[in-house]
Amino acid sequence: MTTVRIPADWPTTEAQARTVQDELRARVDLHEPGPTPGEGTVTGVDVAYDDERDVVVAAAVVLDGASLEVVEEATAVGQVSFPYVPGLLAFRELPAVLAVLDRLTAAPGLVVCDGYGRAHPRRFGLASHLGVLTGLPTIGVAKNPFTFAYEEPGARRGSTSPLVDVDAGGEEVGCAVRTQDGVKPVFVSVGHRVALDVAVAHVLRLAPRYRLPESTRRADALCRRALAEALG
Repeated sequence: MTTVRIPADWPTTEAQARTVQDELRARVDLHEPGPTPGEGTVTGVDVAYDDERDVVVAAAVVLDGASLEVVEEATAVGQVSFPYVPGLLAFRELPAVLAVLDRLTAAPGLVVCDGYGRAHPRRFGLASHLGVLTGLPTIGVAKNPFTFAYEEPGARRGSTSPLVDVDAGGEEVGCAVRTQDGVKPVFVSVGHRVALDVAVAHVLRLAPRYRLPESTRRADALCRRALAEALG
């Protein structure tokens, strides 16, 4: 397990963090279609915290895009680098996520974040931030719609409906996706260098049996185990 070092210039205040978001948001690439679903590799990343001890653990699990078999796993542990502020969660998680991606020897391919990309009040969630910093294609897959609205998709697997920002005139920021018949949808948004329809296709391929993509399920389980080990 790698120990995370916080970059010396990492923001420490809300004002600094929002300035960084504004500067980096312009670098998001919304024009590339992204990797082809079922090819190459897909990497799930997730984090777990112990707030009492200010410990954060990140996990990365690389899957074969065709078989969904695990290619490689890695974890990293460190101190929480930023207070909890809605809309600025990336500044708490990114140092650990960057550290764990650096540990991988396999090419990450598409990176799937447990969170948001453009489905963010400032259109720059964790998936977008990570994509810009690494240059990797990224998407966000969240369990809830955050502050956005959607109509319930059809009950069958593969049904979708737009995720929209009502306060911004109904701007589409992502997609509600039914990954299994009759279960709650997940909320998919573009991070960097991936089109929304391609992101949705990846998520459906990554979720053959359960509501959440295998990339997210496996990264979540790994980071929880790693946190328990780190706390001893």
